[in-house]
Amino acid sequence: MAASRVALLTERLAEDIRAGLLAPGTLMPTHRDLAARHGMAVASASKVYARLASLGLVIGETGRGTFVRDRPQQREWDGGDESRLSSDTADLSFNHPTWPGQAGLLRSMLRELAASGDLAALMHQQPPGGRLHERRIVADFLARERGLAAEPERIFLVNGAQQGLDVAVRALLRPGDAVAVDALTYPGFRMLAELQDLDLQPVPALDEGPDLDALERLCARRRIRAIHAMPTLHNPLGWVMPLAQRQRLVEIARRHDCLLIEDAAYAFLAGKAPAALATLAPERCIHVSSLSKSVASGLRFGFMVVPQAWAGRVKAVVRASHWSMPGLVTAMATRWMASGSVRQQEQRMRQEARRRQAIARKALAGMQMLAHPCSLFLWLRLPGELRMDRVATALAQCGIAVSQAHAYATTPHAPHALRLGLGSVPLPQLEAVLVQLRDTVEGFPP
Repeated sequence: MAASRVALLTERLAEDIRAGLLAPGTLMPTHRDLAARHGMAVASASKVYARLASLGLVIGETGRGTFVRDRPQQREWDGGDESRLSSDTADLSFNHPTWPGQAGLLRSMLRELAASGDLAALMHQQPPGGRLHERRIVADFLARERGLAAEPERIFLVNGAQQGLDVAVRALLRPGDAVAVDALTYPGFRMLAELQDLDLQPVPALDEGPDLDALERLCARRRIRAIHAMPTLHNPLGWVMPLAQRQRLVEIARRHDCLLIEDAAYAFLAGKAPAALATLAPERCIHVSSLSKSVASGLRFGFMVVPQAWAGRVKAVVRASHWSMPGLVTAMATRWMASGSVRQQEQRMRQEARRRQAIARKALAGMQMLAHPCSLFLWLRLPGELRMDRVATALAQCGIAVSQAHAYATTPHAPHALRLGLGSVPLPQLEAVLVQLRDTVEGFPP
């Protein structure tokens, strides 16, 4: 009887949370109060909260209580419909870094800011691109952690890497410009290209990077205005380009007078990597990255390193589009950079990614997959004539969300493959989710 009462109350509270009757952030009754309200033992009330937590609907904080969890429902890259992930879906389509110390780090920082001498300054509008002393902090961080030296005047603070890419495109490219991109590339850049009416020219991939012979032929055949590249931990294929390939890519860009847009959103996961393109070609490369993949996706703090000759144009676009970053966000992010908190978190994320990749290699052994050992995602090629849309639909019916290859393809025909993000599913559940995915794929008739 007690078990059925626990199940019924869990279901009722879950329905109220999903329907919005219990809003995100709502403080739930204590275990004792919940037990008294529903005439059950405290142990049974604890089981209710444990089940709600396993569904991702509530979160318990020591000394504070149990709260309704804020779970933003992410729109799929893949579809044009309005479908969204349900709160109990195993999300392999996006990576949202979550870690036990996240709430504590934020709480501690808010206390630190509240005790600071000039708190009111955070309410003032910041200059376009950020205040100079905060840009200096980012410059020091890049030199120390990324091996990328840049003067603060060449650094611009933006609302995440996606906005950094948007600013780069608006500042330096015009509708109709041809841009070389990997045949499989980050969907956010594809969306920007469509909005700005850019002519994307796909470059096929080799094992450790783009086919540079094909890129050379493309640049010789037509005017390529820019090259979008992800040399350090490519999304979705996971490569890290060797130094010799980076040097040749820079030579091609110089010979054909192409701009370079270096997308480094996941580069921190690779640890020590060859020199960034912005180091090898500082006169023609815009480097874009953020803290969204390492600290928190909702932090929305990014940074650009731009050639000095383009700084004025970039600043004009920043001013015209959003003027400046919120002072509170910038203050938190740069203090975490200066204190070493970001470095510590990135080290944790690299260790976490290794654990998750090891789980994936075990669960998907024998399947055709590409991944860097420190990546939070992998590329899964489907066997035979199996169609990715059929597989994705079958997985959705099992409560597993994935991204299909056509979201990443810049060619007319996408390979039948899936991109699996490993960073959002809780670690204890990841192996079971991947085994279920494998069983679903292998369950299709030949």
